[in-house]
Amino acid sequence: MLFQDTALIYGRYARQTLHSKFQIFFGMLMPLLYLLLFGPLLTHLPLGSHGSSWQVLVPGLLLQLGLFGSLFSGFSIIFEKNYGVVERMRVTPVSRLALLLGRVLRDATLLVFQAVLLVLTALLMGLRAPLAGMLIGFAFVALLAVSLSSLSYAVALKVDRPQEFGPIINAVSLPSMLLSGLMLPMTLGPDWLDVLSHVMPLRYLVDAIRDAYLGQYATSAMLYGVLVALGFATLAVTVGTRVFRTAGA
Repeated sequence: MLFQDTALIYGRYARQTLHSKFQIFFGMLMPLLYLLLFGPLLTHLPLGSHGSSWQVLVPGLLLQLGLFGSLFSGFSIIFEKNYGVVERMRVTPVSRLALLLGRVLRDATLLVFQAVLLVLTALLMGLRAPLAGMLIGFAFVALLAVSLSSLSYAVALKVDRPQEFGPIINAVSLPSMLLSGLMLPMTLGPDWLDVLSHVMPLRYLVDAIRDAYLGQYATSAMLYGVLVALGFATLAVTVGTRVFRTAGA
């Protein structure tokens, strides 16, 4: 029953996404601009043992794509609430967990597709990474999308207007990007900033993907990245489902 309900909700929102080419390609615009305009600046910079500049930058851009694409997904459910879509879904026998999973799996699918396009572009620009490492990167993007989309929908159900939702998301997204080392490894900065960055879950994910892009899979960074990604996803889906139930979604 849960699988069928989830597939039903997923199909509904996937069809909406397919009809919006703007949503598919505009979401990757900012990471693509970083790749095209910021990437070449790093080519000759000494980055220590972190690999080539592309092996440092591209993993961060993948998570940047997941970060912003997922956190802002809650805007859609605010409009659905205002137009009565959420209320109509509330009176159906569809599982509340399915109402959440269908949405977040659509978001994860879209972001992985955008991530593939981003990596293909990076390969044309000089990225060299093992196929297994790139696949691991896509898996982390999917887990991040599930986590942050779940929390984004939960927050969106608690507010009434987009004007309230936007500042909350901006207050989370910018520190997350700056303190997670998405652009450059935090080890290149001062010690206090490196220590502070460890409170950010994204820090562990980006370190894991950078190791994967170097072909290093049995490392402590990879272990911590997997544990944090799975734990964060479990927690976020649990919180999101609880909010969906109590908010009558």
